[in-house]
Amino acid sequence: MDASIFANLWLGLQTAGSFINLFYCLIGVFLGTAIGVLPGLGPVATIAMLLPITFGLPPVTSLIMLAGIFYGAQYGGSTTAILINLPGESSSIVTALDGHEMAKQGRAGKALATAAWASFFAGTVTTILIALFSPPLAEVALKFGPAEYFSLMVLGLVASVVLAHGSLMHALGMIVFGLLLGIVGTDVNSGVARYSFDLPELIDGINFVVVAMGVFGLGEIICNLETETERSLMVKKVSGLMLDRNDFKAIAAPVLRGTFLGSILGILPGGGAMLSSFAAYAFEKKVSKNAANFGKGAIEGVAAPEAANNAGAQASFIPMLTLGIPSNPVMALMIGAMIIQGIQPGPSVMVEQPALFWGLVASMWIGNVMLVILNLPLIGLWVKMVSVPYHLLFPAILVFCCIGVFSLSNASFDIYFMAIFGLAGYVFRKLECEPAPMLLGFILGPMMEEFLRRALLLSKGSAMVFVTRPISATMLVMAALVMVSVMLPALRKKREEVFVEDE
Repeated sequence: MDASIFANLWLGLQTAGSFINLFYCLIGVFLGTAIGVLPGLGPVATIAMLLPITFGLPPVTSLIMLAGIFYGAQYGGSTTAILINLPGESSSIVTALDGHEMAKQGRAGKALATAAWASFFAGTVTTILIALFSPPLAEVALKFGPAEYFSLMVLGLVASVVLAHGSLMHALGMIVFGLLLGIVGTDVNSGVARYSFDLPELIDGINFVVVAMGVFGLGEIICNLETETERSLMVKKVSGLMLDRNDFKAIAAPVLRGTFLGSILGILPGGGAMLSSFAAYAFEKKVSKNAANFGKGAIEGVAAPEAANNAGAQASFIPMLTLGIPSNPVMALMIGAMIIQGIQPGPSVMVEQPALFWGLVASMWIGNVMLVILNLPLIGLWVKMVSVPYHLLFPAILVFCCIGVFSLSNASFDIYFMAIFGLAGYVFRKLECEPAPMLLGFILGPMMEEFLRRALLLSKGSAMVFVTRPISATMLVMAALVMVSVMLPALRKKREEVFVEDE
């Protein structure tokens, strides 16, 4: 096993180390850091807007770039959280508590260096974990039949309600809406057009990129314009970007604990970077001997959540790469990118396209090295970017979205459809309906239908196949338990409220 892992990692380094892949990895982590710095423009909206570009790139190159945007955003979000107390990413909210206090005390350089090194260490460890645990998990998943895959996707959809903030019914409604959108188009088995309303543009179904760019791209931008606030730079010059021995001694244990928590929570549906950073900060505050200084500039309060959010971001690739199940909206977009490239997500990727799988894994470590090299010297650039108002960015982004969507099939209908989904995304946010479960339902719906039909065909129409096969039955039981748990009043609180301590 060890020898095969080293051989696979060497294959991945050779793949990720090619000039084109290194170039697009650099572009990805640079863009990720930039959109992490800009509050409101998160990785979901950015990846959604860049999906059309992936059409002209090799599959491994496009995935490397999109992955770099995701974990690069975790780095960028900490910069503005520390310097101006304005987190660029939701996962950096906790970092601002102590990071900005350190900046006001003249220790902005140490806070930024702590965030960079904690993120680099966590990213390195998580890359190793992906390399170690993905092969055995995929090997088990290769034994799955249609019934097991259907039950796994049911579990994934049910668990995706954890992604939603607030009302359980809203989350379930969004999942159903996504499933309905997914069945629009021609039925593969019968050849009959379903829910196309005699529109020839809908015969092939609704394009995933149009939905993603509309709901997450335009919808997010409209919300940002509505809530735009003035941003003032409280720290204009940063110095002291070196950590001494005492600093490393203080952050060593918090970084280890944050990496451990982030690696576990990142795999869970709805986990990822944000939940990991909150959990790591709360845990560190409980166990630290320096707990009284938390919120007053404790360096441990920066190290733990920064390690956790980067570990959580990269650990979320494990279920996506091995099972084809997304644990957060970004992973749903990554699966969409794979489908666009004609790749069936799931355990077969590791066997059929090892260069793609291991190239993506190796690129994560390379990208983390790039981020450490890029982030600290370019802090001046990131600070200047914060002062750019959204009303100036909006026209450029809107034009980019329209060009990207039109390039899909050279049809103006797609632009109108994107505008409709953009308005829908804005309405969803106003109604406090999280769009992430809808996207997961839209992606998993057609695959669920296919595996359901296959399972029933093999069992001669008997639905008992889903409960008589042990693995399938286990996952359906788990799905039922998740549904029961989220219905309990004690666990139905919004995720933000879970980490609010009693006074």
